[in-house]
Amino acid sequence: MRNLNRRDFIKLVGVSSASSMLALPIRASATAAYRVVIIGGGFGGATCANYLKHFDPAIDVTLVEPKKEFVTCPFSNTVLAGLHDMEFITHNYDRLRDHNKIHVVNDTVIDIDATKKIVILNNGNKLSYDRLVISPGIGFRWGLIKGYDDEASHIMPHAWRAGEQTILLRKQLQAMDDGGVVIIAPPPEPFRAPPAPYERASLIAYYLKKAKPKSKVLIVDSNKTFAKQSLFEAGWKKLYPGMIEWVSGSDVGRIERVDAGSMQLFSSSGQEFKGAVVNLIPPQQANTIAVNTALTDQDGWCPVNQKTFESLKQKDIHVIGDASIVGDMPKTGHAANTQAKICAANIVSDIRGVAIPEMVYSTSIYSLLSKKYAISRASVYRLKDNKIKAVSVKDSPNKASKKTRLQESKYALGWYKSITADAFAKEE
Repeated sequence: MRNLNRRDFIKLVGVSSASSMLALPIRASATAAYRVVIIGGGFGGATCANYLKHFDPAIDVTLVEPKKEFVTCPFSNTVLAGLHDMEFITHNYDRLRDHNKIHVVNDTVIDIDATKKIVILNNGNKLSYDRLVISPGIGFRWGLIKGYDDEASHIMPHAWRAGEQTILLRKQLQAMDDGGVVIIAPPPEPFRAPPAPYERASLIAYYLKKAKPKSKVLIVDSNKTFAKQSLFEAGWKKLYPGMIEWVSGSDVGRIERVDAGSMQLFSSSGQEFKGAVVNLIPPQQANTIAVNTALTDQDGWCPVNQKTFESLKQKDIHVIGDASIVGDMPKTGHAANTQAKICAANIVSDIRGVAIPEMVYSTSIYSLLSKKYAISRASVYRLKDNKIKAVSVKDSPNKASKKTRLQESKYALGWYKSITADAFAKEE
């Protein structure tokens, strides 16, 4: 691993202006004893581990993740459509461990002693840290929908954690009779990947159009609007006329009860919905370890210093990714990736006692509506009044040629390959 100078350091994290560079160089220093433990091996945790080693190879970095492989939610909808298999969205930690010399521990964290700075693992081992980064992802608020719990999700899959649930939903779609109705029920915001339920409706329709053309997709939404709505609706009209119906939360209210046995949903407005396949996505909050470590607020999410991502609840603990409250940034893989880099930069700078320039935060969100049709949203954010605020949001054009939509689908694939390579230190 090469040593980085200040220019390299700034280029990697993407700061706003080269004129604000500091004169002090970034090079390997006497930080071998400085220990950073990272919990969660997704886009936030893996990226943070990777970039800590980029910025200062001498830091002792341990990544704790229960699973030996990470299955991404981005592009999991393409598995439902039959465009990719599960192997395509599955990534290991081999290069992070072998090439970047990061300690990868496959175990579950059962407790954190924030006072003693100790992480306690399920196997009984304890990890001491000087700084802790938590990227725990989401947890489900099972109690908010009567009749819907983990057991019921094996009948009405949420598939909001990619893996077994993705496979289950795919098999249900394949087994469904032609003419069946697939219901997708998004939760009230905030939730992970706001455009993803509508991409999912599109790609399920893509599969059904070929395999079960008499079938339909019904989106029973808990929200009154959704991200990139006009772009999605124009795409549905063009690609799947009469096949996708969206019911607004203004009309339906929220799903408050389910009967998994009869595959029915019951809304607060008194309406009932019955599907052959039901994809019910439950309300969300930060995952259990964040809640148990007293990192969350009354709504179940983690307030942080939005410049450094240090918790406002516990000292020397940073929270990145879906679990954190980060102003205008959505809960997406790209957001977690961006936050991870800036968090890593702040940790290294704090160790050195060196200030870093103003950072620019950015996200790109691609949504596939078919194999050759995609739309996107690119956003840029800056820190204003200690909160991350959007300063530029650019969507795909409402009217675009077939060639443009095809290009965006290629860009989407390129984005996915790049961000997974960036997070897991893979060679593209």
